[in-house]
Amino acid sequence: MDADRASCGIAVMAKASAPGRTKTRLVPPLDYDQAAALNTAFLHDVTDNIRLAASRAAPDATIAAYAAYGPPGAEDFFRSRFPAVDLIAAWLPNFGACLLHAIEQMFTRGHGAAVVLNADSPTLPTALLNETAAVLAQPGERAVLGPSSDGGYYLLGLKTAHRRLFEDIAWSTERVAEQTRERAEEIGLALHVLTEWYDVDDVASLRRLHADIFEIGRAGATLPPHAARHTATLLNELWPDGVIGRRSKARASLADTGLPHRAAI
Repeated sequence: MDADRASCGIAVMAKASAPGRTKTRLVPPLDYDQAAALNTAFLHDVTDNIRLAASRAAPDATIAAYAAYGPPGAEDFFRSRFPAVDLIAAWLPNFGACLLHAIEQMFTRGHGAAVVLNADSPTLPTALLNETAAVLAQPGERAVLGPSSDGGYYLLGLKTAHRRLFEDIAWSTERVAEQTRERAEEIGLALHVLTEWYDVDDVASLRRLHADIFEIGRAGATLPPHAARHTATLLNELWPDGVIGRRSKARASLADTGLPHRAAI
């Protein structure tokens, strides 16, 4: 499906990989180079997930893949690694402004619905992306919210760029999803709430990620996690014994970050 013909645009909020600037909350057990490599793996898996959802989309709920990226000057990083994904420059003073800008840009490009997606959930079930596009394809004004287990949200989908949804939000706190629900109620916006998922931003969530990828504890899962093959390869390189939590002595491959190798910090 051509991007300009898809009914729904989905943009991952993407930060270019750089040691000391990406996934730093996972240092330790990672070092800064490994954290940058993990960021790149996550971006590959999230964009692959959007494209997989696009391949499975219903005719009336088609999907186009985007990366809303920063910082300025990072276009070459994304162009060289994610050629099948269209880019939106989105580096503004606060995160809410970045989200709103990405949504407005997708509407400007002709989509009837626009979705912003985090870059910290590489195993997010693909079915949730298709559910979002299908709900937004229905007649009538509505929004879709994907709440995270930490109180934020992993996804927000809109049919209109409601600025109020991004105002007076305590970003990067456990109140983000709650406050977004409050803003939706305030403006009378119907909200479809997806299944809760999780962000990978600490050792506990890194362990859950490992379990999702390597099929530990998947029995009885309602929605199968996305396979996240890039992240799986890197985790296996870092912790071949599957024991997450101690500083890895393995050297993560940095070929895909486009960054020079340096000693562990």
